[in-house]
Amino acid sequence: MIKLNIYIILFISYFLISGCQTVKEKTDKIIETENKKLTQYIGKSSEKLKLDLGIPDEDYKNLNGNLELVYKAKKYGILCERKFEISSESIVIGFVSKGCF
Repeated sequence: MIKLNIYIILFISYFLISGCQTVKEKTDKIIETENKKLTQYIGKSSEKLKLDLGIPDEDYKNLNGNLELVYKAKKYGILCERKFEISSESIVIGFVSKGCF
């Protein structure tokens, strides 16, 4: 009887662990896709970014003196925020994406 309980616990544990791995793999794939999509704007003009993504929700100068354009959206009640750093020459030089999937 004790061996049966141990096997049941091991069996359930295996499926819980493998299920978590599946979620992690899906999340990693979504993040990779998001990064590929946003990487295409690096080196492009801020006007191209605005044409594709629309008017940003916020814009401000960061500590480096560069412009930051912030795009916000909600999906399934989770805030998605994309920040793009724009150089003084109006070229996209970086981005950060949080909560977007």
